[in-house]
Parts: sequence; C-alpha cells; structure tokens
Amino acid sequence: MKKLIIACAALLLVLNACKRDEYYIDGGKVKAEYDGNMMQYLQAKKVPFDTVAQIVKLAGMEQQFSSENFTFFAFDDDVVRKTIGNIHTNEKDRNPKFESLNQLLYEAGRDTVKTLDQISPAIWRKYLQRYMFKSVNMLKDYPQIDLNLRSIYPGALHYDYNNDVANIGVVFYDANGIKYIGYRQLVLSYIPDVSKPNDNWYPSYVASSDIKPTNGMVHSLRYQGAYLGFNLYEFFNDVYNTGLTPSNK
Repeated sequence: MKKLIIACAALLLVLNACKRDEYYIDGGKVKAEYDGNMMQYLQAKKVPFDTVAQIVKLAGMEQQFSSENFTFFAFDDDVVRKTIGNIHTNEKDRNPKFESLNQLLYEAGRDTVKTLDQISPAIWRKYLQRYMFKSVNMLKDYPQIDLNLRSIYPGALHYDYNNDVANIGVVFYDANGIKYIGYRQLVLSYIPDVSKPNDNWYPSYVASSDIKPTNGMVHSLRYQGAYLGFNLYEFFNDVYNTGLTPSNK
C-alpha cells in the first residue's frame, strides 16, 4: 500500500511538471514582432514616439525608416521636450541638469524654437543617426558589459551612421546574491571623444529590446533625463551656427 501511494504521488508530480512545462512553452511563443515597417511602428506608437516620427520626416529619412535594415535605439518624445525646453530657468537656482536649447538661445540673444521645423533637416539627421547602427542585432547578439568592471566585461564598440563611436553591451544583473545570473538589459553608451574611449560615457539603458518590425530592429530606450544626442551644448552650437528658419505652421 505504501509503495502504491508513493507511485501515485510520483505520477502526480510528473503530470504537474508536464502541465507546468506546457505553460512555459506557451508563454515563450510570444514574440515582439510588429506587422509593419519601422516608420509605421513609430507612427502607430504615438506614446512615446509621436515627436520622434515627426523628426524622422523633418530629417528627410522617412524612406530609410520604411525600407532599410538597421538597428535603431529609439529615444522617446520626453528626450526631445527636455532638449528643446523653455527659457524659464531661475538664474539663482540654476542647475546645468535643467538647461535647454531654448534657454541657451535666449541667453545668447537668439530667437527660440517655437516649432520643430525651424531647425535644419541636417541637424535632425545628424542626431537621429547617432542612434542608428547598420547591423541588425538583437540583445543576444551583443556581449556582456559591467560598467564597474569594463576591463573584464567591456561590451563592444560600434560606429553609428555618423561614424561616431558608441559602446553597446548587455548588463547581467545579480540574483539571489549570485553575480550575473539575473535579468539582462541592453545599454547604449555614447563616447564623445574616440581618442579617449574610456572617458565621459553617456549610458542610456534600454526599456524594451528586440522589437522587430518588417525592416531592422528597434530597442526602446528608457527615459533617464538625457538630452537628444547626449550633448546639449553640441546641439545648441549646431542650431546657433545654422540658425532657425521660419516655421511652416
């Protein structure tokens, strides 16, 4: 009788394990695929990419985003809003973290940006291309990076469409006190000076990776208060030197 009870218990465990396996297999079939091209994806996701889609059009890059295969680390509308900003920073409480393009233009005695089409398409193209990479890569295609131990886990250097340099790697988080066995997250780090490849990185973490439209790959960046192109003063200098055009709106 005792042997029969043990046998029945073992059978129940096997059956439960099978059901559990089936559940996990079913869950694994969900894929982050989008039935449309990259441009259509940005236009469909008005939150958070409505302004991003507008910038693609202003840059004259709609055709590339519709048909070309590349990897796009997609910044969101909040990045654009913070970068353009306004002129209402209190001088007494001034903090560089809260500066913006419009504030710097105002202080330089220049007109401020009212609509995005006032900025040159060449500028929009330059800063969009800082997030575009010619190979099509998923998270699994990038090597591990430990930002605190880069000599051992360095990620990999990649040239963007502007031939600027960025490091792309996967952070392996700890779990249950064991290093590198937890959640994995892509991080894109802009490197401002290729002659000093280990200095002054601007890391941006990916919120959602491996989004697959019919062309290319999209990794959606988490909003972390970054500026468009990672360097507000570079963006300001480009706009200052190019000037603003009258709005078409």
